[in-house]
Amino acid sequence: MFGITVNSWLQLGLYMCALTALAVPLGAFMARVLSGERHFLSPVLGPIERLMFALCGVRPDEESNWKGYALGVISFSLAGFLLLFVLLMTQAWGPLNPQGMANLTPDLAFNTAVSFVTNTNWQSYAGETTMSYFSQMVGLTVQNFVSAAVGIAVLAALIRGLSRQRDNMATDKVGNFWADMIRVNLNILLPLALIVTVALASQGVIQTFDAYATAKTLEGTDQVIALGPVASQEAIKMLGTNGGGFFNTNSAHPFENPTPLSNFIEMLSILIIPAALCFTFGRMVGDRKQGVAIFAAMTLVFVPFTVAAIGFEQSGNPHLVATGADTAANMEGKETRFGITNSAIWAAATTAASNGSVNAMHDSFTPLGGMVPMLLMKFGEVIYGGAGSGLYGMLVFVVLTVFIAGLMVGRTPEYLGKKIGAYEIKMASIAVLLPCAFVLIATAVALLTPWGQAGIYNPGAQGFSEVLYAVTSACNNNGSAFAGLSANTPFYNTLLGVCMLFGRFFVLLPVLAIAGSLAAKKTVPVSAGTLPTHTPLFIGILIGVIVLVGVLTYAPALALGPVVEHILMIKG
Repeated sequence: MFGITVNSWLQLGLYMCALTALAVPLGAFMARVLSGERHFLSPVLGPIERLMFALCGVRPDEESNWKGYALGVISFSLAGFLLLFVLLMTQAWGPLNPQGMANLTPDLAFNTAVSFVTNTNWQSYAGETTMSYFSQMVGLTVQNFVSAAVGIAVLAALIRGLSRQRDNMATDKVGNFWADMIRVNLNILLPLALIVTVALASQGVIQTFDAYATAKTLEGTDQVIALGPVASQEAIKMLGTNGGGFFNTNSAHPFENPTPLSNFIEMLSILIIPAALCFTFGRMVGDRKQGVAIFAAMTLVFVPFTVAAIGFEQSGNPHLVATGADTAANMEGKETRFGITNSAIWAAATTAASNGSVNAMHDSFTPLGGMVPMLLMKFGEVIYGGAGSGLYGMLVFVVLTVFIAGLMVGRTPEYLGKKIGAYEIKMASIAVLLPCAFVLIATAVALLTPWGQAGIYNPGAQGFSEVLYAVTSACNNNGSAFAGLSANTPFYNTLLGVCMLFGRFFVLLPVLAIAGSLAAKKTVPVSAGTLPTHTPLFIGILIGVIVLVGVLTYAPALALGPVVEHILMIKG
């Protein structure tokens, strides 16, 4: 099939087995953290947590409704944006700037600040020639932690809305945002980041504050070798599904990802928290089968798409064989230390999650191989997805699926004992359809205006695909790029920055609205008419809804880009 080798099947199988084996215990641990229960790190971190609550004036037992929770999310994100924007605009006068990096332009500072606050980490710049060490650490790495924590916190609010039993005294309280933020950062992200940082450093990922080194090449010229505190940023970049690289070539750079083992660690880090949150969900709602069902749905989409990506890249361009080449396999844009299989698995994992990191250039993939990561983003970043954001996006699809299935059999839709009404469907429709509309509208604006056309280097279907990929990446808060697009311009910095804001908050806010509405509803007992939501039948319907929304929405756009380019490649 597609020329996939036995070695490729073994590597993909090993990856999925390791991911599942790690996700189950991590999911149980995160359930205890998000529920405020005692866990094995409590003797060490418990006093620190209580001290932070006291210093910040946070009373974890004082919960708010969804509007108060949303106000906390927005105010925190706005403050983070303003602080990062000012830092980037003034980095030339800040500390830890041995290379004398200049201040960013206003449009690039806006784009970068929005990007990292929304957990997108789109980069219109080369990190080693643009950012000081201080900006990388205090600006970008801090946002890597807190933006991921925001996503997990919002997920926790939605789970509470689904799981809480209510009597006649209904309330719409969904939790304390500030307590959730502190708990997630202190108990989940920081310990995991420390473990991964040490593991990556053991493989040769650098961590230094020294100025850039200068070496003599064989030709006798000077070569500047960029250095920096990379390992610490690399760990949370992966774990928080952020994706912003310290260097311009991201995880294809040997200082960010030097060995096959470091590559495997980083690939696991991309999906470990989103996958584990499925099992967290099952424990917090009191029905582990529900978490297993969602994990199964994600996996049943992810694995075939990954297999397709590997197959298309190993099949490559058939015209190469006609020229006398030993194989048609496409190694263009890939690192030989990773090969096709690990490059394709990474491409699928990073776009199934809202990670955006790369260890190969997606622009160099075959047309259909490059369509795989594009489609995974177009599904709404719910196939594992971002830290927290992936699962709450998937739960929105679950709500829609329950509603559609209810219509098919003439029953009132219910999920986990909560009746799904018109309000929840309206909010779910906004969360699913508005990002799709933003992708198509923003792509049209870029293609039809002279400012957008000026940034397109490649003509025809490839240039179209590059614009479509960039806008899809921004609207779905992914951050990866197809390359071949001059994105560091006032037009693209502004357009993509606006897309990132809409893509984050026009999903996040409807999700919180659903959480508040469901929290106020009483739980109804299971009856003969209740649709089981953990069966293979429901999993199949859920997958069908996700795929149909993605494919039907974007079929014309995909036909104009990757599909046309594949036909042109076959014709030579």
